Amino acid sequence: MNKTLHAILSLLDKCSTITGSRELSRKLTKHGVELTERTVRYYLKQLDSKGYTEVFGKEGRRITARGREELRHALVSDKIGFVISRIETLSYLTTLDLASMEGDVILNISWFPRKNLRKALELLKPVFLSPFVMSDRVILAEEGEEIGDARVPKGMVGLGTICSVTINGIFLKAGIPVASRYGGVVETMEGKPRRFLSLISYAGSSLDPLELFIKSKMTAVSEAVAGRNGSILASFREIPIVCLDKAARLARTLEERGIRGILMIGSPNHPLLEVPVNIDKAGIVIIGGLNPVAVLEEHGIATVSKAMSTLFEYSQLVPFKQLMPYLPSPEKIRSLAR
Repeated sequence: MNKTLHAILSLLDKCSTITGSRELSRKLTKHGVELTERTVRYYLKQLDSKGYTEVFGKEGRRITARGREELRHALVSDKIGFVISRIETLSYLTTLDLASMEGDVILNISWFPRKNLRKALELLKPVFLSPFVMSDRVILAEEGEEIGDARVPKGMVGLGTICSVTINGIFLKAGIPVASRYGGVVETMEGKPRRFLSLISYAGSSLDPLELFIKSKMTAVSEAVAGRNGSILASFREIPIVCLDKAARLARTLEERGIRGILMIGSPNHPLLEVPVNIDKAGIVIIGGLNPVAVLEEHGIATVSKAMSTLFEYSQLVPFKQLMPYLPSPEKIRSLAR
């Protein structure tokens, strides 16, 4: 697959409806790819022949399951640095206003079987009461429902949790530049962070590191939540030392507003949890937004996650505790949000 085919297929993957060549040509232009409608149709026929797209007459095309599978594997060399690029893009698009607590935040989206919903809610309860989550605000959706631009598959439940990259966006809006360096696993002892056990650089990865750590069974979030020795997901960022005081004040404001994702802020030019920092920088350790999902995996509930999945209006999220007295329907969740 060449880059043009890949670009067209990527756009179709992001479209929730059948899309025609004219719309694709317009969207490609915004991504720096200049193609006429006729040329787009030429490439679409190639995708059709490979089974990557499905034709709906003059209405247009829709990506197939085979097409999505191809996207996951094609042009891997071009995906190096994809994660850091997405972090930077979504940071800029975050619009949460801390005064009104309205605006877009970044969500991680995870699926798990509907039959496991009751067990999952019970397992998640202590996690959302612990200091090892970004926020207790979530969204739950049934099959066929959408969370942002992600549709819940058949037989599954969708769980949206606030992504740690939201912190980058909030800091950026406050004039504090944040460099995202690593995703990792932090060892905890008696509920306190001790050191990083594993790190993967965002700049050199084509996949989100925290998703890899979950599927590799490298976490023990349940143990950490219980106050025992465990291991949690976290990320390592850096900020200029001239911003330290402002960052500390903003961290306190975030916690007051219910976003408690900042685990630690380090000292100037000093390692933090055994990770060195660059000159005139200070480290920040931010809680991984997928820690609740790690708990489900630790207890045998299979999940499929997509970190940094979508932008979502914060005011439409609900406190996790409101999900506990019942097995909620999408209508009930939406009524709680209102």
